[in-house]
Amino acid sequence: MRVITFDIETIGDFGNNGDFSKLEVTVVGVHDSETGLLSGYYQEDLAKLWPLLEAADVIVGYNSDHFDIPILNKYYAGDLTKIKSVDLLKEIKNVLGRRLKLDNIAEATLGKNKTGHGLDAVTWWKQGLKEKVMAYCLEDVKITNQLYEYAKKHGHLKYKDYEGIRDIKLDTSGWEELDSSAGMTHTLPF
Repeated sequence: MRVITFDIETIGDFGNNGDFSKLEVTVVGVHDSETGLLSGYYQEDLAKLWPLLEAADVIVGYNSDHFDIPILNKYYAGDLTKIKSVDLLKEIKNVLGRRLKLDNIAEATLGKNKTGHGLDAVTWWKQGLKEKVMAYCLEDVKITNQLYEYAKKHGHLKYKDYEGIRDIKLDTSGWEELDSSAGMTHTLPF
């Protein structure tokens, strides 16, 4: 089972009530379960990313179904929604009925915090600090992957609220099951 964990950073107009069509990808970070390696891609390198995503049995992200995948699809000739995905934020929201920040989940579950905020990445990009944006993105990928692995092993993630640290019980049983209808994840026309 090849799992690709990913995250994107963007730049552009965020004030469109959930319309991300004006956002542009700056960086994509990935973790490949097959090699254990983290790698990053700038927008001009996205052609090198597509074969990796197409080889995935499942792609994992945090808010990826709502944000990352639709934005990446603007650059992709196929349809990334055809590749099985696990969106950890969506899984959490399905249980709790609300969204939680990645930083909250990481702190309570892993005892670590993110190295910044998405809007910091926008500022860094505008300042020409591309390597800093890449490092930030890869750290988010690493955290997301660790949360995914933790949830698979323990069947829950943790979050912090006014009562302390609480568990979010997750059904992970289908996360790495292949769809019987999906014999190939390539979505580009051949």
